[in-house]
Amino acid sequence: MKRGNPWALIPFLVFLILFIGSGIIMGDFYAFPVIVAIAIAGAVALAMNRKETFARKVDIFCQGAGNLNVMMMVVIFLLAGAFSATAKGMGAVDATVNFALSFVPQNLLIVGLFIIACFISLAMGTSVGTIAALAPIGVGISEQTELSVAFVTAAIIGGAMFGDNLSFISDTTITAVRSQGVKMKDKFKVNFWIVLPAAIVTSIVLGIMTIGETAQVDHVSYNWIKILPYISVIVFALAGMNVFLVLALGIVFSGVIGLVDGSYQVMTLFQTIGDGIAGMYEIAFLAILIAGMVAIIKHNGGIDFLLHLSTRKIKSQKGAEFSVAGLVGLTNLSTANNTISILIAGPLAKNISDKYGIDPRKTASILDIFSCTIQGLIPYGAQLLTAASIAGISPVSILQYSFYPILIGICGSIAILLGYPRKKKD
Repeated sequence: MKRGNPWALIPFLVFLILFIGSGIIMGDFYAFPVIVAIAIAGAVALAMNRKETFARKVDIFCQGAGNLNVMMMVVIFLLAGAFSATAKGMGAVDATVNFALSFVPQNLLIVGLFIIACFISLAMGTSVGTIAALAPIGVGISEQTELSVAFVTAAIIGGAMFGDNLSFISDTTITAVRSQGVKMKDKFKVNFWIVLPAAIVTSIVLGIMTIGETAQVDHVSYNWIKILPYISVIVFALAGMNVFLVLALGIVFSGVIGLVDGSYQVMTLFQTIGDGIAGMYEIAFLAILIAGMVAIIKHNGGIDFLLHLSTRKIKSQKGAEFSVAGLVGLTNLSTANNTISILIAGPLAKNISDKYGIDPRKTASILDIFSCTIQGLIPYGAQLLTAASIAGISPVSILQYSFYPILIGICGSIAILLGYPRKKKD
């Protein structure tokens, strides 16, 4: 194996210094625009390797940025943003929450909140959006019971991470799937059976810890038809329909319902679709810029060096899988963003997967599971910061109740040790 060139990794180092350094200095890891940090790191990559002409390096950057998988990822990001905004704009989120709360027993409200968060995040594809929708309800329940607001908030975050990890329109899932070249439904099926035990155990623990606690939740009327776009997207995706068609149909379905019930006028519908697409611009451009930077780093020998460093002590397929888990976990700790961590770790994970014969469905699942494990546990991540802000508490106080993120990490490790799933035969 080529030992590679460690100096080629300087752009990664520049990015981490800018991102982490600014976060520590300013006390806010989201103060320095991440896209600016990546752009500066990309410029550093282009300035390196004087053996190549600048024009040649630009060509390499653009070829990497315009890679087929990257472009497909970008289009899916944009469609997912449009669907999420269109469904939310016509009331799908509120309808889903109110529908679910109407069925939850008064003495199982926290378990119910966890399960509701699981479904909403699975349907919406955004953990932060799910937390923003449910955290106020959780705070209200906490005020009516003796349950700490940190405990209730942690239950909501756990459910939100369930969907972040599994949703067909989650940016983490899209990134993990495209980086490993697998179908969404195949990754979902593998990933689901790995994390299902974690969800079940979390529900049981939450139920035991809230025995005897009841609270009154106002049952608000809802229109069940507004829930159908979410259900249709999940059903169509599981049936194996092309993800572009799934999202396009979801947008049309949501738009038609909104127009019929008066939630939208024609122009407001188009504006909402445009806003949803615009909301994904940053992650789309991040994917493009990171892919271009990685192409330069690979050409300069940086990826070969990382591959050599991360696999030199690996003696088995299981060791390689743990290496991928550790790689994405450490990247997530550094970037505080599970999508960015997968974007960075994905190409290296693909090389490790190919070398050691790992089922790409498993690699994609490992990337998603362990990035979500870390993301659900870091107090400087968007999920905990959002929940803590709404609840008026410290994000650190939530960690002691963060059962689900810990359990999916444990379940992911068990799946590696057990060799699940068995690799498909060609």
